Amino acid sequence: MLEELGEPYERVRVDFRSGEMQDDPEFRSASPMGKVPALIDGDAKLWDSGAICLYLADKYPQAGLGVPIDDPDRGRFVQWLMFTNAVIEPAMLEKFLEMPAKPTTYGHGGFEAMLDVLEAGLEPGPWVMGERFTAADVLLGSSVDVLDKFKLLPDRPKLKAYAELCRERPALQKALALNEPLT
Repeated sequence: MLEELGEPYERVRVDFRSGEMQDDPEFRSASPMGKVPALIDGDAKLWDSGAICLYLADKYPQAGLGVPIDDPDRGRFVQWLMFTNAVIEPAMLEKFLEMPAKPTTYGHGGFEAMLDVLEAGLEPGPWVMGERFTAADVLLGSSVDVLDKFKLLPDRPKLKAYAELCRERPALQKALALNEPLT
């Protein structure tokens, strides 16, 4: 998201193996759970990827990654922003852990239902907001990419094409190049 904005920022590496950063008071003030992502922007301190993306999209409207509050599409935009944390991530966990699907008890409706809704949301496409790439695609594309890389994305051409379209974005390529490989 930060690369998509094109604004200067400082990255702080969090090494969960050492535990040093999780005990840092400034980091904990932004992330009480000691998790990433977290954002400190002046007096604003945020955790949760959806909240961070919404905040940044609103703060930097010139980047065109948000939808203005008075736009009729704002609700749909926020809905897709929240879909990642509220629906995709629990469904991914279900799939990763090979948990038996219980759509009647899971609030997210299960893995296949999640894929169906996301696929339908890409109509007419290519992005969830139609022709417009937004912060929602930053989050959704990241999740679909993870599913694809871990071979958890079934043969769904529309979702695979969406993942590839997201991977082609220069901002994502730059952000991935900054990441250190996990060892």
